[in-house]
Amino acid sequence: MVHETYRKLLEVMAEVVDLNRAAAVLHWDRLTYMPAAGAMARGEQTATLARIAHLRSTSPEVGAWLEALRPYEESLGADSDEASMIRVAHRLYEKATRIPTELIVEQALVAAAAHEAWLKAREENRFEVFRPALEQVVDVSGRVASALGYVNSPMDAFIDVAEPGITAAFCEGLFAELRAELVPLARAIAESGRQLPDSVLRNHFPAEQQLACGTAAVRAIGFDLDGRGRVDTTVHPFAIGCSLDDVRITTRIRPDDFGNCFFSLLHEAGHGMYEQGLPRRLDRTVLGEGASGGLHESQSRLWENLVGRSQEFWQYFLPRAREFFPQQFAGATPDAVYRAVNRVTPSLIRTEADEVTYNLHVMFRFELEKAVLEGRLAVADLRDAWQDKLRQYLGLTAPDDLRGVLQDIHWSGHFGGAFQSYTLGNVIAGQLYAAALADHPEIPEDIARGQFGKLFDWMRTRIHECGAKFAPGEMVQRATGKPLQARPYLDYLGRKFRSLYGLS
Repeated sequence: MVHETYRKLLEVMAEVVDLNRAAAVLHWDRLTYMPAAGAMARGEQTATLARIAHLRSTSPEVGAWLEALRPYEESLGADSDEASMIRVAHRLYEKATRIPTELIVEQALVAAAAHEAWLKAREENRFEVFRPALEQVVDVSGRVASALGYVNSPMDAFIDVAEPGITAAFCEGLFAELRAELVPLARAIAESGRQLPDSVLRNHFPAEQQLACGTAAVRAIGFDLDGRGRVDTTVHPFAIGCSLDDVRITTRIRPDDFGNCFFSLLHEAGHGMYEQGLPRRLDRTVLGEGASGGLHESQSRLWENLVGRSQEFWQYFLPRAREFFPQQFAGATPDAVYRAVNRVTPSLIRTEADEVTYNLHVMFRFELEKAVLEGRLAVADLRDAWQDKLRQYLGLTAPDDLRGVLQDIHWSGHFGGAFQSYTLGNVIAGQLYAAALADHPEIPEDIARGQFGKLFDWMRTRIHECGAKFAPGEMVQRATGKPLQARPYLDYLGRKFRSLYGLS
């Protein structure tokens, strides 16, 4: 017999999830098809849903139920769905009750206005258009961090929400470990005098065919488009789960660049496959979502990079790509495309960065966020600080704001604790893939034949099926038998790019 108090808790969870999913649909619409003039009304709608969801999830009766359920939780196995449900719900309740409802509403309204300001600033290519709105976002984010509480840095408050159990200090240690090997690798590539040609990707690729080609690829790797998913276009690619059977991914298209659309779709499909793979038994509960931002990114970066940029993938997919672009890929070979999609060169745009330099983009954004939230950097000085970090980390100078401080959508809604999840995702992807290969050494051969089921099923069983039962560190330990570590990822990058560039 289901514990009566537990049943009541599940009912409230379902209501809150429904409200959040309704907000997700509104968010997707805002970023895809909504008329620009509807922005403020949409902000009010989103704020209303956020207010109701926050009030419902932080009500005193929910707190009383959670306290009453402690003996029930202790009577169960710690790994059970029920014990995990109570444990995670308690953690979320404890955090949510620290934030006043009126601050949640203010945050939603500020985010709606800031997003429109960001779009306008991008159109005009002027950071100053966005700066006043960003100052409001930073102010609200700072107050949210204070409400959540932290010991060392406001970043800790946000990182613990995105990555339970992870701290800013842990991230900084991880970044230092990555820098110690990635910077010399990038330098060795630059000094080698070799460069991988990518002209095969620099042609005219009509938008309609690009979308069709990318859609064929994501369908092939396992993203369910037969009634459970859809693909659209937007300014900044994203994926969003509106329910287990309504998962939407987006991309952007440049007619002169095949890779931009294609790899954005593989990336977002990785997120989408995670959303579609969450267990139905946990649906409409606090466990029916990804375990963390980094775990989510591990799935997107795995399918985008470890699979999509592999030689085996292009052995399989080039003939299919040629069906959409018979002239553009007429003389191409799988090896030529493999080399083109792995060209290493410092990039202004994070989402277009190669695997060797990508994490450097994350690191300097992390440092800028931390400096702003700790009061060491003013928003008014953020553009100049961006340029300084870009030169320091990548030896580049952004020629304009669009390719500089205005490129990421993240700061138009929230400031702090988002970017570290991308690097955590890269590291976790490397560790998960190494473990999957240890269990199934034939996976690369399967990929070359267009058979992705073995890898997909490994991820489904080890990651997707767990939902949000475990924190990211524990999830990785359970999936691979080892603690979260950078070594498998660094080994993967070293082997791949030293071979591609003929380095010793």
